[in-house]
Amino acid sequence: MVGFATGERQWAGSTADLAELEAAHPRWVVWSAGSTRLARHGLRPRALWDLAAVHKVLHGGRRDDPAAVWAAAHRLPVPPRPGDDLTLLDAALSVVEGFEGPVRPDGLLHPDAERATDPVRWATLALSVQRLQEEQLRALVDPRPVPSGPALPLVTAWAESAAALLCVEMEHDGLPVDRAEALRLIAATIGDGDRSVRDAPVLALLRGDPVDLRSPGQVRDALLRLGIEVPDTRSWRLEPYRQAHPVVDALLTWRKAERVATTYGYGWLAQHVGQDDRLRGEWTAADGGAGRMTASAGLHSLPVELRSAVAAEPGHVLVRADLGQVEPRVLAAVSGDRGLARAAAEDDMYTPVARQLGCDRPTAKVAVLAAMYGQTSGAAGQALKQMEQAYPTALAFLRAAEEAGRVGTDVRTHGGRLVRVGSGGVGRYSRNAVVQGAAAELFKVWAASVRNGLGTGRVVLCLHDELLLHVKVEDRDAAITLLHEALEASAAHWAAGSGVRFVADVAAVRRWSEAKD
Repeated sequence: MVGFATGERQWAGSTADLAELEAAHPRWVVWSAGSTRLARHGLRPRALWDLAAVHKVLHGGRRDDPAAVWAAAHRLPVPPRPGDDLTLLDAALSVVEGFEGPVRPDGLLHPDAERATDPVRWATLALSVQRLQEEQLRALVDPRPVPSGPALPLVTAWAESAAALLCVEMEHDGLPVDRAEALRLIAATIGDGDRSVRDAPVLALLRGDPVDLRSPGQVRDALLRLGIEVPDTRSWRLEPYRQAHPVVDALLTWRKAERVATTYGYGWLAQHVGQDDRLRGEWTAADGGAGRMTASAGLHSLPVELRSAVAAEPGHVLVRADLGQVEPRVLAAVSGDRGLARAAAEDDMYTPVARQLGCDRPTAKVAVLAAMYGQTSGAAGQALKQMEQAYPTALAFLRAAEEAGRVGTDVRTHGGRLVRVGSGGVGRYSRNAVVQGAAAELFKVWAASVRNGLGTGRVVLCLHDELLLHVKVEDRDAAITLLHEALEASAAHWAAGSGVRFVADVAAVRRWSEAKD
């Protein structure tokens, strides 16, 4: 059920008259875009307020069902989920027999409210919750030194709602796949799927007793017998030893093939790529932590080796846009560190940071990452000390977030999202969450702006800081311009007063693999 408000008008009802109503360009209010499934009705509204998405911004956590959203908006204790243990009072207040309305005597929603309530009444309740959420968002402090336009938490609410809508649309539309190319790539990587054939090149280079390559402990012991001592067998840990012994290169190559075989093989292709050659999975607008978009079916973790299988349909191109060094630039914006903001004025901000620290670019990059992730050992620890001296305002901002997390205090991101830490909090988690979460907010503002400006084109993938569009060939240049202009406008509002420049690498390609990483 849906409702909208435009000017002085209000309306609430079912999805039957959506297309006609959308012509009035209303601001839709829905309990959840995911449950409404607007794309199935052919509706792609420009402006939508998703109560579940905004609830997560205001209150954090994972629950976003109507009962939890209603309770939080009215500042009431969140009731148990249906099926959870109920108190005697809950049981008495939740009896369906004699149901007289959606709201119980204690002010909470009845467990069966959506099923048993008149559609117009149900949508009217949604409008009432929207007003309460908006009031609570306005009460949050706007962190921008030079506010302009709507308060930033309200912008976050609309952007998070747009992201929830985008998830519905991307799940409906799917990611275009060249099935023949996918089959060729899988076959080239894993052959006919025989494990023994795949394992043979690595086992031939190992000595001693038979080794189960899928057992990290056995692999570590086998490497030790060859003089390669590592605390674990993670790929990044083994990478520096590629030249030490040919088995390391063989093992890392095997791992890529094994991942394709176990996760992205023939079964994956049959299960998740439809007859229309579109890869579909379930999308989530905000994960349980800092609010990044996530997806199933391999959409967020497709191996580089398979990216050439993602290809535009005839008459179309893929336009790929990747935000450059977005988290360091976000750190400069949200912390108000003027020195770091000046570094962000360049296309590659690690170069001026290297000059400031008196080191090479790789060391500067390590220093910035160490600052955001709280790494204190080895080369990262030394680099972090240099950052403390060069960019004290940014580091003070990160330390404050880490301290809050260490004592179990929840934190809010730049745009207002509550990130729950809980008792016995982890400082490093909150330290990074205030940066990663803010970056996710900026990304969603940008993605929403691009979506609304695309016309017949479609956003087909949102990958952390990367957008992938599917547009007609004749719309390619307009899409490229839109991506740049939308980023500039989004950053000007989201990071108003910070002086931080945000950049994106944009390219039109036939296949995803053709875009520069």
